[in-house]
Amino acid sequence: MTSPSSSVQEARKALGQRLAEIRQAAGLTKRALAQCLGWHESKASRFESGIRAPSERDLRDWCSACGAENETEDLISTARGIEGMYVEWRKMERHGLKWAQESVVPLWERTERFRIYSPWLIPGPVQTASYITALLTSIRDRRGLIDDVPAAVKVRVEKQQVVYGKRKFAILLEESVLRYRIGGTEVMAGQLGYLLSVMALPSVSIGIIPQDADRSGLWPVEGFFLYDDELVNVELISAHLTVVQKNELAMYARTFSELAELAVYGPAAREIITATIESLG
Repeated sequence: MTSPSSSVQEARKALGQRLAEIRQAAGLTKRALAQCLGWHESKASRFESGIRAPSERDLRDWCSACGAENETEDLISTARGIEGMYVEWRKMERHGLKWAQESVVPLWERTERFRIYSPWLIPGPVQTASYITALLTSIRDRRGLIDDVPAAVKVRVEKQQVVYGKRKFAILLEESVLRYRIGGTEVMAGQLGYLLSVMALPSVSIGIIPQDADRSGLWPVEGFFLYDDELVNVELISAHLTVVQKNELAMYARTFSELAELAVYGPAAREIITATIESLG
């Protein structure tokens, strides 16, 4: 899997290449462009190589100097997208957990096909309110956030309505996810019971990768959400990563398919979940 820094760097390089093409189409050298804008030549070089991210003003000036004003808004939109690829939790959650939950609602609503792999937690679309409360309370306490957990839980539960529509959800869980006692025994028993019921929905496919599966070819990787073929979200310890590069999206899609081959479904998956519930005592 690609690292967060490489995802952002590749996107910056792609933006830099577009800037270089615009400059070359205008018949300007980097030195001539820099002189026109009153910059040091190295500033233009850093933009084109992807080492430095241009500001919106930089992009407007660049396009103006190259007579390519029609490219400006598209470049600015691209640059904003890159800026949003790697967002630290402290920035994303600075207005509270409720706002962070609401921020992804448009993405959930426009997605038709969800592919979700989780090696650590039951994923959002199939969480119970009690499980969500336990998770968000832990996040609030660990990150020192404002206490808006009840409001955030309400938003997340409302988001789950997408599960009951025409959208398709393919969810892969490592068996160990079932055994991590988030919120204690009672909360986990309720969560696992809910998993059994949601598996009956025609829109939802849940696969469990058994702990004794042969992982010689593919070991557990970072958890990720693949939204259609549009983007991937990865939750890291420090930040929220968004992947949009086509070659990287293809890697995640391929990895999901390979992980899916390791999973069991239907009665075999139910048997694992039921056995885990019984082990809770």
